[in-house]
Amino acid sequence: MQRTVFILSDRTGVTAETLGHSLLSQFESVDFVQRTIPFVDTVERARDAVKLIEQAGSHDGHRAIVFSTLVDRDVRAVLKTADALFIDFFETFIGPLEKTFQHSSSHMVGRTHGLADLRSYMTRMEAINYTLNHDDGLNSQGYEHADMVLLGVSRSGKTPTCLYMAMSFGIRAANYPLTEEDLADLRLPPELEACRDRLHGLSIDPQRLHDIREERRPQSRYASMAQCRYEVSRAEALFRRERIACLNTSFSSIEEIATAILHKSGLKRRLF
Repeated sequence: MQRTVFILSDRTGVTAETLGHSLLSQFESVDFVQRTIPFVDTVERARDAVKLIEQAGSHDGHRAIVFSTLVDRDVRAVLKTADALFIDFFETFIGPLEKTFQHSSSHMVGRTHGLADLRSYMTRMEAINYTLNHDDGLNSQGYEHADMVLLGVSRSGKTPTCLYMAMSFGIRAANYPLTEEDLADLRLPPELEACRDRLHGLSIDPQRLHDIREERRPQSRYASMAQCRYEVSRAEALFRRERIACLNTSFSSIEEIATAILHKSGLKRRLF
């Protein structure tokens, strides 16, 4: 079964995508075709979206599904005329909150991912810039300003986890790849001694690491099972010796890895 899913937003659509994906992930047998339409902030754009929604339903032979985080009442009213299953996140949650607070919401567009909160936006940008400048051990200067330093073997998930922590949590996250010398000597690199209390190790199943590296450098020593087993075992031994908390990333998403690290370390997020 194929169903077309529309993500509609008056801004970027990130919130609607996140909520929509969480719900749709529970229906594995359905083949979803997603279409995100951002910046639906006028009645005219809403009418254009209605045409696309009804065309998709006609093509599929089933009503389209619409996830919406639209704020403007007039725009929402136009979209509700479409022959589709319309799931309005804004209306679903704002109404009960207004009753609880006994106060009307501002109905202001762009509050979630816009520049309404300049301080939060600047915090995000600062964290991202820091993380990019301290990726993959390229710049060990400034580790004293890191909230978290991830270390592990190559391709264990350090860079994407750091970037997610910066973008989603406002965390200044650096990462350091353990080198052959580090693993052979089974010692912590000197540049990491000063931030020992902010270190967190990432490990990975050797087979999973082999599969990832094989895609990057097929038939190489770097990707061989023997090399992967050696590096993982030495890295885990180093973490145990230095009493560094370690998380296995083999079968976890980047979101799960970042959240688990934040929870285990007790580090407070700067963005919500």
